[in-house]
Amino acid sequence: MDPTVRKLLVRILRKIPTGKLEETLKKWTHLSRNQQQSLDYSQPKWSLHENIVSLCQENGLTMRHVSELEMIYCMETPKLTTWRACHLTGAEDDASSVELICFKEQFKAHLSELIRNVSIKIKKHDDESVWMRIAWGDTFSKPNHLKPTYVVHYLQTPYVFICNLSSKNKPLLFQALVFATRHAAIKDANLSGRSFHAIRDLLMGHYNKTFPTNHSRPLKERNHLPTHPNIVKEHMEQAEKRHQVACETFGEGDVPKLETATYMLETRFRGGGGCAEDRQLKTVVTFESKSLLESLRYSATSGMADSTISPLLSSITQKGRNHFVITDKRDKGPDKAAQSLMS
Repeated sequence: MDPTVRKLLVRILRKIPTGKLEETLKKWTHLSRNQQQSLDYSQPKWSLHENIVSLCQENGLTMRHVSELEMIYCMETPKLTTWRACHLTGAEDDASSVELICFKEQFKAHLSELIRNVSIKIKKHDDESVWMRIAWGDTFSKPNHLKPTYVVHYLQTPYVFICNLSSKNKPLLFQALVFATRHAAIKDANLSGRSFHAIRDLLMGHYNKTFPTNHSRPLKERNHLPTHPNIVKEHMEQAEKRHQVACETFGEGDVPKLETATYMLETRFRGGGGCAEDRQLKTVVTFESKSLLESLRYSATSGMADSTISPLLSSITQKGRNHFVITDKRDKGPDKAAQSLMS
């Protein structure tokens, strides 16, 4: 077995928890049934890995087979790195009719024309998403399979999710995606996070949303401690209002587990008292939580935060993004409405 192939295989096996290793190897299918049954998953992890490497060496597995194992595990556990969402724009008339075979052929052909040494593997997932593993090289070096780029695209939609993409290879990938999906351009959606499913659900609206209404909707009754009827009625009305506003803003039931939201403030320091100094100031504020939307919703529902939710926070779900730039209103032209959030 080639040393590079062996190094990648060992690195992949270290990433996979022992409890998931048996299931992952079954999906991989490059070890026979007898070989899989010969493995003892109760032995020390390092010993188990050595046995797997020996079996792979016996079978003469190549980089193509080993990279497939990594791809299978990444598809099942897409939380190992930071994902960034992108948005395809300017769809052509036949963009909605692009099929998987056509997409694969055109993407591979176009990217291979742009860069000489590149390894591309494309696989369709059970949820109809198309996963791409790209190992980049250049004119004088072979593809680096230790640092691949992963791309996920849902056909007939303008959404693309990318991780581990360098600035050097970004224009090449974007050009190939635009060509294969039959769009005019691709732009950053200002949405990123370690949970692929969270940013996907937030951007594509795959969660239980509650849309604003002019009429209050009755909510499910809750148990309360006995107290004065008037106080109970007043507290219930306030709680119902807070709960409704929070659900209208952040969704109802399970919400995407977004981890961060970043706000960049761009303003100017203007000297007073005859001082002519005028310089630009930038400040970055980041909110972090294991489930940011759930935390914000609870803060509004419990009364810890004002029930009139700031557009700085409501824009996370309304615009499907978690990166914002806040500018000074007086920097805008007179013909533009005053806004706080800009892309």
